[in-house]
Amino acid sequence: MKILCPKCSSHNCIKSGFTLQNKQRFHCKQCNVKFLSTYTYNACLSKINNQIVVLLREVLGMRSICRILKIALNTLISRIKKIYNSIKCPIVSEGNSYEVDEIRTYIKKKNALIWIVYAIERISKKVVSYAVGSRTNATLSIVLNKVISRILFKIFTDKLKHYKYLIPDSIHRVIPRATNTIERNNLTMRTHIKRLNRKTICFSKCIVMLSAILKIYFWYPRCTINRPF
Repeated sequence: MKILCPKCSSHNCIKSGFTLQNKQRFHCKQCNVKFLSTYTYNACLSKINNQIVVLLREVLGMRSICRILKIALNTLISRIKKIYNSIKCPIVSEGNSYEVDEIRTYIKKKNALIWIVYAIERISKKVVSYAVGSRTNATLSIVLNKVISRILFKIFTDKLKHYKYLIPDSIHRVIPRATNTIERNNLTMRTHIKRLNRKTICFSKCIVMLSAILKIYFWYPRCTINRPF
């Protein structure tokens, strides 16, 4: 029986000794990766990262994902952080219009409010920048500086007073129904990300994990996802 490499799908694999548990190890001569035909722990499977992303987008909590994939909670947190660090931020295109808005959530307890500020491109509806923090000029500037640094057409926001001090008047627009796209996306995010639901017992315990989940949700390539069932 030919062994298929889990990384490059090559059949050019040879035996390469045994593990400490006396399991046969294989070596792919095509991509130079060593692997096993079967693993004791599901976390070692090559597609586990894609499965984690799928379940995160299916409104499952952390412990629900652990039960379904049969992996430990600490392993899941570690994998989410690795996925987060591997994702590159998109490049903001020139000459486009953007909408900027904030969505409110909390950390640890409901009186510890936190805001997610992000910018969305009006035509493609893609998120180009985001920041997590308090509702201050410092947090808003992280998103706005990245967008304003490009040659823009217009930036649409709501009537939050901070924006008029941070966005030049020549490109800033505050008009009725101008932020419909991003407001609708706020609802979609609350539906897709369980920790953003208004009435839930699932919540973020730290800003780092919330930021990691958002980055995966916004920018993890959807074309590589394979469902685990």
